[in-house]
Amino acid sequence: MSSSFDPKRVVKGIINVLPVLSGELAEVINLEVIKKWIDSITHYSETQFILELVAADLDLSCKEKETVKANTTYVGFDDESKMFIYKCEFEVPEEFGEIGALLIENEHHRERYIKNIVLDDGNVVFSCESWIHSKHDDPNKRIFFTDKSYLPSETPAGLKYLREEDLLSLRGKDKKERKSFERIYDYDTYNDLGDPDSSSDLARPMLGGKEHPYPRRCRTGRAMTEKEPWSESRKRLHFYNQFYVPRDESFSDRKVVTFGTMEILFSVLEALKASLHIFSNANQQFLSITDSIELEFSFIESSIEKVLTYIFDKWADLNHLENVIKVVVPRFFRDLYGSVKTVAHIDGARRKDKISFSWFRDDEFCRQTLAGINPYSIQLVTEWPLISKLDPEVYGPAESAITKEIVEKEINKQGIRGFMTLEEALKQKKLFLLDYHDLLLPYVNEVRELKGTTLYGSRTLMFLTATGTLKPVAIELTRPPNKEKPQWRHVYIPSSNPKDVTIEAWLWKLAKAHVLAHDSGYHQLISHWLRTHCVTEPYIIATHRCLSKMHPIQRLLFPHLRYTMQINSLARLFLINAGGIIESTFFPGKYSMQLSSDVYAQQWRFDHEALPADLINRGMAVEDSSALHGIKLIIEDYPFANDGLILWDAIKQWATSYVNHYYPQADLVESDEELQAWWTEIRTVGHGDKKDEPWWPQLKTQQDLVGVVTTIMWVTSGHHSAVNFGQYTAAYSPPRPTIARTKMPNEDSTTEEWEKAFLKNPEHELGNCFPSKDQSKKVKSTLDVLSSHSPDEEYIGVNMEPAWETEPIINTAFEVFRGSLKNLEDTIDSRNSDPNLHNRIGKGSVPYQLLKPKSEAGVTGKGVPYSISI
Repeated sequence: MSSSFDPKRVVKGIINVLPVLSGELAEVINLEVIKKWIDSITHYSETQFILELVAADLDLSCKEKETVKANTTYVGFDDESKMFIYKCEFEVPEEFGEIGALLIENEHHRERYIKNIVLDDGNVVFSCESWIHSKHDDPNKRIFFTDKSYLPSETPAGLKYLREEDLLSLRGKDKKERKSFERIYDYDTYNDLGDPDSSSDLARPMLGGKEHPYPRRCRTGRAMTEKEPWSESRKRLHFYNQFYVPRDESFSDRKVVTFGTMEILFSVLEALKASLHIFSNANQQFLSITDSIELEFSFIESSIEKVLTYIFDKWADLNHLENVIKVVVPRFFRDLYGSVKTVAHIDGARRKDKISFSWFRDDEFCRQTLAGINPYSIQLVTEWPLISKLDPEVYGPAESAITKEIVEKEINKQGIRGFMTLEEALKQKKLFLLDYHDLLLPYVNEVRELKGTTLYGSRTLMFLTATGTLKPVAIELTRPPNKEKPQWRHVYIPSSNPKDVTIEAWLWKLAKAHVLAHDSGYHQLISHWLRTHCVTEPYIIATHRCLSKMHPIQRLLFPHLRYTMQINSLARLFLINAGGIIESTFFPGKYSMQLSSDVYAQQWRFDHEALPADLINRGMAVEDSSALHGIKLIIEDYPFANDGLILWDAIKQWATSYVNHYYPQADLVESDEELQAWWTEIRTVGHGDKKDEPWWPQLKTQQDLVGVVTTIMWVTSGHHSAVNFGQYTAAYSPPRPTIARTKMPNEDSTTEEWEKAFLKNPEHELGNCFPSKDQSKKVKSTLDVLSSHSPDEEYIGVNMEPAWETEPIINTAFEVFRGSLKNLEDTIDSRNSDPNLHNRIGKGSVPYQLLKPKSEAGVTGKGVPYSISI
């Protein structure tokens, strides 16, 4: 599409500016702030922008051509597009040629969000989607390029300087504390999780460096603490004064509403503590399983009406506002109300019926490893006996107490024909393991010194039956030696009768509770936080620092990187900080983030983040060129892997078409200086603690690039969705306790503990092992919100980026991608209706649809956004 113009032609432009609530409106219970915002709306008509067109080519003397300037005029608010409209006119000289870029200066005292700028009746489009700072905050003009993508070597001569200038502006020129309007991306360690100035108990080690390797986060430049000069201060941090993130990484207004619901709940419910009897004892335990279920389902429902009443009473006087207020505020209320009601109900009756007692069944306990929220831990057993790699001088005998005799006795209870030996089970790939032994054992003695929690190293052995489902064989719990006692360990075996109420059956239930707590902690800290949120932040920083906005790979990855830095900063503020939600509700307590650092150091590899490589690494698949996805699953009915591989292939095919279009020859990949700088910075800075590892992929060919970007796109979409949006079912203590508060009754118990406590009322002891009621409510509130899709969620394959639309080949490739995702939707529906696929829908449980691409807003248990957006 040509963007050259006739002599002295007047080129008209339309600037579309979004009405924004801004971060101030997130303070939903602060009416004075709202009134200030309302007053500011009147100034929209006074807002002026100065625009300058930049020619793509140089003049005949090889110099940059003079820019063409124009002032904007406010037109009004468009009811259809729901945007403020400005117009401008440029007098473009004959020799100007093709427009390549645009400079913008915001004359107003407040920032504005420009969605796009359309020139010449759509012949030239600038997809801005960005905050424009006030010139009073920063005199530098903003730079935007047209939607046409260029490799660095193909950059029009008139734009080369601006291309580099724009990248330099994103890297920053100083190490000062960052300001909220800035868009500077830089790296720092996780040295801001502790708060030593408030209390020595809140001091935490710095994550990142030789002692505790870790990915890097975005640098904020905040001052250091007084007591620890290596720790960044958390003074004056709260929900409305958060960590710095580059301005365009901030949530949209509707996302603020959705995520803000959690803060509303916490703040209002905190004020209601005195009137809610269920808050009377923070450490109150569950008296029975029924007690835990009933309280879980009554908590939000009994509190939510107070929240809604409070908010709507405060805001009732806003209904008379006109124009944008009519549009924006009701939308805000509608989204807020929908989000809160979703958190409150979440199809409660259906979930209560399906979840309440399914946890008691061993088949559901095992099925969750294949179709639950942590499908990343189960692994094939390939060697026997099970041997620890830890030092036996420190941790005790290395060989597992799960013997051949135990295994053969248990697997031959499963109704198979004849007698199967251990060796036959290994050869036929029938034995699978959840192994939290070596990872957790070094933390056991330290965690046991914390109040209200305990810990073991654990191994859970499972057997694959003829029906394709898993059955538990044994659970081994181990306590390492300490100064006073030798190693303690015990093997628990399941009862053949699910209604068994013997002492052994209750011990088995308690052992499962401990394993589930281990799996919950691993899921939240590793499968979820570390392997998606945390490792992605360096990709985002490097992408903005190294790849120009006109680079095709930047535009391919952009939708996959949106909002992640904001949600990560909120995690540092509320979730993973010292004394935060994770430490106060999950078993590692104050050692939670240190544990995630250990896993990063010992286990994380970029090349294993690709789904096929991950499955092969865990022994859950083998390479097979004749198989549908190039690999063959060991467990054929593995819902996460079955659906995930279809999504992986769709993403890879889309990435392949995209990369091959812009890099028709391999040498273009290796000679792309921006691309090579990007990959180098990811490896040596963002993940610098692992820079010398030999497994990092090279970046020399199109295939190399496809592999790298596909992995990043998968992690931010499929991987994250699989471990995040099903968390609402994990918000209930019986199926997924996040902490085990008491040791096993048969571990060094006194006669009184054994007879008067456990034997007299084993169900009471099981309830005492679960998280307290206060912990359960906190986890429930948090996970329900984190499982929610915002109304403006960007689902993978739905909307086409403007830059993709301008290239016919890319447009066609995206339509193929979109079609593949539609086929995935249909395939998931078909699989969930197949009665032979027992692992997709357990007895009394919801179907597996976490990787179904589309979803409605709210908590749905399905939907794959492009990015880690919550």
